[in-house]
Amino acid sequence: MYTIYATDTFRSVYDALQKDEKDWVDKVKEKFKEYPTGKPLGFPWFREKKYMNKRLYFLIDEPGEKILFVAFASKKEHGEVIDFVKGNMRILLEYLKKV
Repeated sequence: MYTIYATDTFRSVYDALQKDEKDWVDKVKEKFKEYPTGKPLGFPWFREKKYMNKRLYFLIDEPGEKILFVAFASKKEHGEVIDFVKGNMRILLEYLKKV
């Protein structure tokens, strides 16, 4: 059973989401506890899940059965999110392994 964590940035974005978006993220979170799915983004541990014109970006630590929600952003912000994760991957992965 996977444990789900979220960055502070993701939490603040989540708080500002519309109700339907929050409901979708909550459903995904419940499904991910059993088995995470999503499109890999260059690395097996970095993935996205699509909802309408937005994407949920997350990291997976499969051996530790942990998931870190990083961002929920529009397709326009796709490059920025990917660049951020790649630029901070060591910090994010270390954080995920330690929690």
